[in-house]
Amino acid sequence: MGLLLLSVPLAAWSAAHAPNAAPAAASRSQEVQAPADSAPAQRIVVHQNVGDATDVRVSVGIPFPPSMLRDAHLVRILDAQGNEIPAHVDATLLWFARDRSIRAVRAQFHASLVKGEGTYYFAVGKPRARDMPGWPYAQELGADGHGVRVAAALATLEPAWLCASLIAGPQTPATKGEAYAGYVATQFEWARKLPVDDHTAWLFDRPTTLFKAYIRTGRFDYLQAADQSYHFYMKYIKRDGMPFSPFCGGGWTYGKEPCDSKYVYVEPILLALALTGDDSEHDAALVDKMVTLWKHNGWSGEAGPYTEAGQRFTERLAGLGLLATINAYDLTGEKRYLDNARERVDWLYDHQRNNPDKLGNDGSWRNSWNLHEDEAWNPEQDVRGTSPWMSENIIDGLWHTWLVTGDRRIPEMITAFGRYLERYGWVDVNTIVQGHDWRNPCSGPKGQIAWYWASSQANHKKLSDIEDSDGWYSDAHNVELAMPVAAAYYFEQDPTQSAALKRRLEALASSYNTECGQIGETLRRFNWNNRGSGVTMWFLQQPPGSGMTSPLAAHATP
Repeated sequence: MGLLLLSVPLAAWSAAHAPNAAPAAASRSQEVQAPADSAPAQRIVVHQNVGDATDVRVSVGIPFPPSMLRDAHLVRILDAQGNEIPAHVDATLLWFARDRSIRAVRAQFHASLVKGEGTYYFAVGKPRARDMPGWPYAQELGADGHGVRVAAALATLEPAWLCASLIAGPQTPATKGEAYAGYVATQFEWARKLPVDDHTAWLFDRPTTLFKAYIRTGRFDYLQAADQSYHFYMKYIKRDGMPFSPFCGGGWTYGKEPCDSKYVYVEPILLALALTGDDSEHDAALVDKMVTLWKHNGWSGEAGPYTEAGQRFTERLAGLGLLATINAYDLTGEKRYLDNARERVDWLYDHQRNNPDKLGNDGSWRNSWNLHEDEAWNPEQDVRGTSPWMSENIIDGLWHTWLVTGDRRIPEMITAFGRYLERYGWVDVNTIVQGHDWRNPCSGPKGQIAWYWASSQANHKKLSDIEDSDGWYSDAHNVELAMPVAAAYYFEQDPTQSAALKRRLEALASSYNTECGQIGETLRRFNWNNRGSGVTMWFLQQPPGSGMTSPLAAHATP
């Protein structure tokens, strides 16, 4: 199904803003006949979530691309025969970084279910004739088997619409037979169950990972798991106390470590609001506490620039902090969050270009191996380098920030790291010897593996010693590492460098082997592999270097 099946305004927007996008994947919307005032991609399927009611109140989030919708009164809900039904529709998100057009609405209506489903459509352009009062989202919630309060009914949209809306940035619907989609589906078999016994299974943002899997596929079971995970996650956000250590308001209490900011995520709030209309779990004060906790870095000390070689730094905190901050701006439009995100980019730019260790700019965010592993800093024995897979968090944060700000330094930073990875980040599989093959055999004899700790300064022996002690099966991070490689390919304009990145991406394709996807001993692997990886499939459809002239990035001037 191509973008031509979307409504005319969305098709026009897509043609103008995503000129290199491949046709969208075949999906359910090809199989149905839409009413005259709607389109196949504007189908809503209401699903029974908990309980057994056949007449339900339902809220559905409908995201829109920039400039398409400016008045929520121009959204109508239709039944399968094309008749308008009573509905309440209000705007929940705006495109703050662009033109303040509507980014998402919440539509509320009464649905009749047959065998647990009901089909409806939304239409855009004509004023709504059958308005009705809305209700607080919390009134739809009831307890599920885990005591989590979830909606009685959830509604899915078509992946073609969801991807083209840019609610999670540019995405392309999963195609039939796509290796990466098959990998995610295989992992979901062991990741589906709500992980109530392992708080580390929530690291790297489980709800967002599931919401993004839903966006590319439209699968109800992905949305259902995302929604349940979101409510469970938000249930344990600390709502009282000042947002700094030792009080840590805004922190996540489930692991009894509310000052550990790496468990604090704003992106799932934005996605839940956009995709389900759920505003029951947050308010402005709570979001501010979460962002402020990141500003104070929880118990890790005040966030700030990297100014000395003996300073503790982790790529994970730098990247996740940037993600939380830029998503808070997207959610609220608060200028101070945008300013803080820009400040964080400043820190990363200076760190990459002018590392205080005076060893030059190799493209990484070089730091101390001792301090990275929470050991005492020993300059004589230290290994200056970086974690390739943790640096993916930085690239993900930079990518989202570029979409909002259009900061011209960000493509330079991403391509510099892509070149670093290609030169220093990967173990040459032709040099692997018996007893030091740190890979899981599931991806085959040419399976790729990045150094657990990569360095432009250390020799092979030092890196091998680290790999022997800490890096066995670190090829479990190949799937998310494809994202920074693909992002660099999107921005890279040097033909030689682009060719090298393309070869690397082709080699990494073996990592999507479903045998690898079945490895689920570490539950948070589902999150680290997939939270930011969906965009890789979109990057692969773009010509190399096309990001340098892309109109996708906004230029936020609040």
